[in-house]
Amino acid sequence: MATLEEGALINCHSVELWQQLFENHKQVKKLLVVDFTASWCGPCRMMAPIFAELAKKFPDVIFVKIDVDELKSIAEDFSVEAMPTFMFLKDGEVVDRIVGASKDALPKKIETHRGSA
Repeated sequence: MATLEEGALINCHSVELWQQLFENHKQVKKLLVVDFTASWCGPCRMMAPIFAELAKKFPDVIFVKIDVDELKSIAEDFSVEAMPTFMFLKDGEVVDRIVGASKDALPKKIETHRGSA
């Protein structure tokens, strides 16, 4: 069972876990931020500790990491073409995205979308 504990960064390694997280986020009415990443991607590795810190800073937001090579079908479902891509979801809908390693834009987008959940 996937838990949506506060301040947690969830590493998603299966389609089943993703489906569970996705359904749970719709029920709890929280912003869900997904980091589509790849182990070979330099900018992704640079953003990883920043993403982890943001998970601690915003305990009312759900943070999930998905490796695009491990879970290609999910990346394809969201039309992810470059890494890193950060997807912002509310009530099961994509409300925003950031493509690329923008450490300044990421917390701003989280602030923008978490308040109107």
